[in-house]
Amino acid sequence: MTVSLHKEGLIGVLTLDRPDVFNCLNLETLITLRSLISEIALDNEIRVVIVTGAGDKAFCSGADLKERRTMPQEQVQQYIKTIRDTFTELEKLPKPIIAAINGLALGGGTELALACDIRVMSDSAQMGLTETALGIIPGAGGTQRLPRLVGKGIAKELIFTARRVKPDEALAIGLVNRVVSPDVLMETALQMAHDISANAPLALAQAKFAIDCGMEVDLASGLQVESNAYQLLVPTKDRLEGLQAFQEKRKPVYRGE
Repeated sequence: MTVSLHKEGLIGVLTLDRPDVFNCLNLETLITLRSLISEIALDNEIRVVIVTGAGDKAFCSGADLKERRTMPQEQVQQYIKTIRDTFTELEKLPKPIIAAINGLALGGGTELALACDIRVMSDSAQMGLTETALGIIPGAGGTQRLPRLVGKGIAKELIFTARRVKPDEALAIGLVNRVVSPDVLMETALQMAHDISANAPLALAQAKFAIDCGMEVDLASGLQVESNAYQLLVPTKDRLEGLQAFQEKRKPVYRGE
């Protein structure tokens, strides 16, 4: 299995499992990943997702260039569409997604992390959109998601130079949310996921939708998106449970209803 999914309570952990080739993405891996993303979308027991790589060397080193060299041009086009669509489907999951970047995240690996909501990086890891050094450009969302995250000027510098970004810089420019030592990376990601999963899943989904959609429109339109998302939550049982739990001074028990 090139990608595995296992559950830890309300958390689903997606692991790229090709450590011998730095968890690079061949077509089989992408198809498997896409299938698991569809499975997660329908699984109400999974409220938060963590994406990581097997081993301690790589999160994901991007496309499988060895496989790519054997592909005719038409198949390369299909591969690019598959990787782009797969990352978009991950991004659009109505659940918070945390990237636990445990090692090299280059090219498509950085693009995979960019499709997640939150990024936690090992202080031994490196990131980078290195495609221009190979005569191509980021093709799985990197030219679009990176400037939205770190700003146009920094994104252009990183893409034009194709250089690797070390943890301190990644944190400073807002590419990642946290940098931690490798031995506590998954512990940190899991604790964050536990903290998130304690909150109402319908509210998390609407908050993610409002932020992501609102970023693409003007402020007035974004405020309307927020208002609409809020209104959808008013009749839910979870909202009433939150109020009841506050009144009773206890932790709420949310059911996604």
